Amino acid sequence: MLSGRVLCRSYQLTTTIRTLIPKTIGTRTMATGNADSLTADIAQATVALNELRLQNADASSIDAAKKRLGELKKTMAAIASASGSKDAGKRKERLLLKTAKGTRDYGAAEMFCREHVERIVKDVFTSYGGSALDTPVFERKDVLAGKYGEDQKLIFDLMDQGGEQLALRYDHTVPLARYLAMAGATIQAKIWQVGKVYRRDNPVMSKGRMREFSQADLDITGAWDPMIPDAEIISLLCTILTRLEVGEFTIKLNHRKILDGIFEVCGVPQEKIRTISSAVDKLDKLPWLEVKKEMTEEKGLPSDVADKIGEYVKHKGGPSLLDLLKADAALMANPSAKQGISDMDILFTLLRAYKVLDKVSFDMSLARGLDYYTGIIYEAIVEASAPPGFSANAIESAAPAPSKPKPSKKAKADDAEEDEVDESQVGVGSIAAGGRYDNLVGMFTAAAAAEGKKAPGLPCIGVSIGLDRIFAIVWPKWVEKGMRSKETMVYVLAAGDGLLEERIALVQELREAGIKTDFLAKKKPKLTAQFMAGEKDEAPFAIILGGDELKQGLVTVKEQKWEFVDGKKTKVQSSDQGMKMRRDELIAWIKQTPTYQGWSSGRLI
Repeated sequence: MLSGRVLCRSYQLTTTIRTLIPKTIGTRTMATGNADSLTADIAQATVALNELRLQNADASSIDAAKKRLGELKKTMAAIASASGSKDAGKRKERLLLKTAKGTRDYGAAEMFCREHVERIVKDVFTSYGGSALDTPVFERKDVLAGKYGEDQKLIFDLMDQGGEQLALRYDHTVPLARYLAMAGATIQAKIWQVGKVYRRDNPVMSKGRMREFSQADLDITGAWDPMIPDAEIISLLCTILTRLEVGEFTIKLNHRKILDGIFEVCGVPQEKIRTISSAVDKLDKLPWLEVKKEMTEEKGLPSDVADKIGEYVKHKGGPSLLDLLKADAALMANPSAKQGISDMDILFTLLRAYKVLDKVSFDMSLARGLDYYTGIIYEAIVEASAPPGFSANAIESAAPAPSKPKPSKKAKADDAEEDEVDESQVGVGSIAAGGRYDNLVGMFTAAAAAEGKKAPGLPCIGVSIGLDRIFAIVWPKWVEKGMRSKETMVYVLAAGDGLLEERIALVQELREAGIKTDFLAKKKPKLTAQFMAGEKDEAPFAIILGGDELKQGLVTVKEQKWEFVDGKKTKVQSSDQGMKMRRDELIAWIKQTPTYQGWSSGRLI
């Protein structure tokens, strides 16, 4: 029970706080008011609030004091940020130098590795007969809408731009389909694209899972004989992953028609097939009991129907799994499942001819959440794809990873960001994925056609390769192997009097011969500074010019090598002064060296 004196004091403090709130809060008068006076008011209100707490004042008085103190602080913030404030220059807010959430910069050494990855991918694309395409990084929002199922919420919308509702592209597939529809749905070709795409997802930067990331796609468009383009795409993917040296990998395969047939046989209502498919797709990350819970409690599927689905989707294996499915009379009586099983039979025959059958796993739990898939679907996984405990063995195709703990919540900012992700519990995910989408181009032509006019379609199949996820796997190996960080092969130096014009002449001659060459852009640099610059660029050849040697038509060539010392690349110190060589024979000599001939490997050590 508070004494009368305490109550009186509480009343006085509350009254004092009320008087501290200017009646002009939020007005221009307040915005241009005296900040120093307001600072004093905030200090006085803080003291008064603390006294109320010490005196055990009633909760309503304390809450009112808190509220009024908060209003004073908001007013101070408004003054600090108001344009035209007299002391705005003095109180300038410091710029927060950081990249946006889910994005990152790549330094020179990292970019050299990324470009190496991209070169291999593009080389395989062209080796398989592909032609390049480039589409805009943003699209009309209605082009992207309704194509991505439950992932629709991950699309980055842009503000209204001159009357158009726009969004950043989510992938390369839908823009390609829009391009094909604009061309009349008649193009029969192999088309590749490499570029950035955007998804408003929870980023896991260390695993290459970001909001802005690079994808490389190759799609085969047009009507071809059954399953030949499908096998060609899987062969292409195996070739790329082998050349990139990502380690052991598996191509998980399934067929949407088989999966849809299973759902129908088990009793899933037609309107729930896509949403149940999305739940099944989580079996590589969640145990069956959690997936079943989502199906029954969140999506309203009867428990016995979910159990029937569970009996099918647990199967994984190779071509022998087809025999098991063919023996299922109920499944073979379903037209959709029967067609899918027939397709897979042809596919396995072709994959045997491509010599990649040992790299694939027929995985009945693979669903792929995107709405536009109509036939075969696939994704590439490695050991790092799933949380710890996962194995990428192709035939055994490991059991689902154990359930990871629920992510802890971050304190939410004013713009309400997503939950924090525990990166130690998250895998890289699939590093490539795709499938057949025979109706997507037709959706666009039908939407654009006049009423009553028949719209043409165009069957397509493609694969998307996640370059950032691959980089997250390749980069540590790249560093461990002591790979180069730059393309410079030759560094031209001068001993003595600078010899700037002579250095420039030789540099240009080497560049014109296709040898990547550099020099120190100083008129009379010290020889030590030039060697240090060449060492920084990791140039394996140092060409030293001297006045007397040049008169004799000679140059000095010093080969430089690197080694690992305590896990770091270090230049091998040598007393070798180099060898003298005729200047007119220099280019031919360099091109015959093992260093030049193996340059495309990126290897330094």
